[in-house]
Amino acid sequence: MAKEKELDLVEIVAKANPPVCRIMNYGKYLYQKNKRAHEARKHQKQIQVKEIKFRVKIDEHDYSFKKNHVERFLMDGNKVKTTIMFRGRERSHGNLGVKILDRIAGELQEIASIESRSRMEGNQMYQILAPKKQVIERLKAEQAEAEGEPEAAESQA
Repeated sequence: MAKEKELDLVEIVAKANPPVCRIMNYGKYLYQKNKRAHEARKHQKQIQVKEIKFRVKIDEHDYSFKKNHVERFLMDGNKVKTTIMFRGRERSHGNLGVKILDRIAGELQEIASIESRSRMEGNQMYQILAPKKQVIERLKAEQAEAEGEPEAAESQA
């Protein structure tokens, strides 16, 4: 019957008694399946892990500058790996690195959650911060409303 219609006999459920088969164009089925999978991948957002490196002896301005970068990455929806690099005798003062990482996490606790706590690996200590989706969406909506209000006031005048 499948040969008469120039179609394929495809086994759907092999474990059923009797096995369930279907007459279809198998090549067309595979093509449509791949096309649906491609469309699904196209609409997914890739989350990247951005990395910001600090030193133990970081100045206040440098710290705030890098913290703003971390905040921007989180607002874009990316995870951030904050790394403290140690050199020489600095390695014996791991508590200073923990202070810096805790300070970053504390200042950004409104928009970020700690995915992995501070951990020492070789001569580097790091932690990973993940964005809080609901808070970031709310902040972006508020920001869009704030930007939209001056334009509305100008158009009424």
